[in-house]
Amino acid sequence: MTTYRPEGVYPAIVTPFTKEGEIDEEAFRNVIRYVFDDLGVTGIVPAGSTGEFSSLTWEQHLQVLRIAIEDARGPVLAGTGTSGTSRTIKLSKAAADIGADGVIVVTPYYMKPTNRGLYMHFSKLAEAVDIPIVMYQIPVLTGTWIPRTVVEDLIVEYKNIVGLKDSSGDIKYQQELLERVKPVDPDFRIMNGWDEIAFPAFCCGIDGTILASANFLGDYWVQIRNLVLDGKIEEARKKEMEIHKITRIITATGAAGTKAALNMIGVKVGKPALPLEIGGSISYELREELRIELEKIGKAPRPTYKKFEPVPEKPLEERFEIIGIAGKQITDFKMLVGEALFGGGAEVAHIDLLIGLKDGPVGTAFAEVFSGLEKKEGIEGLLAVTQPNEKVRPETLIIPTVTVSDLRKAQMIYGPAQSAVARAVTESVKEGLIPEELIDKLCIIANVFVHPTAVARYRVYINNLKAMKHALRRAVEQYPSLDDLIESAKMSRHPFRHEP
Repeated sequence: MTTYRPEGVYPAIVTPFTKEGEIDEEAFRNVIRYVFDDLGVTGIVPAGSTGEFSSLTWEQHLQVLRIAIEDARGPVLAGTGTSGTSRTIKLSKAAADIGADGVIVVTPYYMKPTNRGLYMHFSKLAEAVDIPIVMYQIPVLTGTWIPRTVVEDLIVEYKNIVGLKDSSGDIKYQQELLERVKPVDPDFRIMNGWDEIAFPAFCCGIDGTILASANFLGDYWVQIRNLVLDGKIEEARKKEMEIHKITRIITATGAAGTKAALNMIGVKVGKPALPLEIGGSISYELREELRIELEKIGKAPRPTYKKFEPVPEKPLEERFEIIGIAGKQITDFKMLVGEALFGGGAEVAHIDLLIGLKDGPVGTAFAEVFSGLEKKEGIEGLLAVTQPNEKVRPETLIIPTVTVSDLRKAQMIYGPAQSAVARAVTESVKEGLIPEELIDKLCIIANVFVHPTAVARYRVYINNLKAMKHALRRAVEQYPSLDDLIESAKMSRHPFRHEP
């Protein structure tokens, strides 16, 4: 048996699939090269949670392990956990035969074993295989914890159980392992698996980390770990804060978010396998937030903004018929369209907007609505203003998409939602998204959705701020593209589309 014990930074590496559901071998080898050659990670964990192991057939699982072992420039810790002990033993033996440096075995999911069941599961495995074993707990997916006492009992009895990956997100649990288990076996490895707490976990003294975000942030994690080891804690903290929002998104979205990030930075890995899907497993608003954050740290390329061009999209006739813009006008004149969704529940925000020249159809519609020529009962346009009551530039007209029938609804639309839209436009100019030299030549019309039952004013404000900024970006960038729209054609965009 080898003396391998994991430490350092490991990506829980993704598994690319073809459109037919097979392993995309070329894309997988490319990801492996990328994490080692470009990011400098220590090793890799194939067929783990982020590798969508539960969606793999037996043959695909072994194929993934073979490719990983062939192409890795460092240790391979093979994911071999299943919901049954006998299958886990069989898969772990196969991984050892293929040449894995060790196996990482998740607690049996679905069955929710007792503490004694956990002990028996790992003890039978340790007796059956001659390869280093890392236990893996992720209670958010399995509903099962490995108590510290069970860990102690196992490592005293079985020397090939060499470590534990904790993906609970509970720093107290990891500190308990450091305090109580490390003295039993100082060589026992404690690996963090929860992206959001990787920095404090390093500071506490864990041996390494196995993360989904290391697929594309492995270089950051290597730097952060080295800074902590060198005692440069404040420098490490600042470095981690550059990516903390990304880690929060990845923690919430798993394989779907990780694959989205890799695709955004140009490492093409395709889509996750069902039942994971874009629009649900990672929502549109989180995908947009992720793209913005990757641009900020230089991982994803910033788009080259295009000039105003016609937007020949038929649904716009319906989306903006309330302000009198016909489909022919949209296709014949220069304007941009953007749409975005943010938040959830009653306070969800949905923005649909047009940006156009004042001397074009958007400007004409803007003037007519504002002057009352197109006013309809319960639908009243409102100019977005900042404090102290100054019009934003470009001038922005807010049109509520839900009939304003009472004072409470009016307060939501013409209060926090209006303030949020105004701030979003102002910030977009400051950030250079809207060219300052054009702000007096352009105007914006924004359809703003606020649900009639919304009550949390601050959440309405935040969600509309985010939605407006995303919609403006999409308009200026002319994103999503036609291909993106076709890809997402079956996804519902409006948050209450299927409600009466």
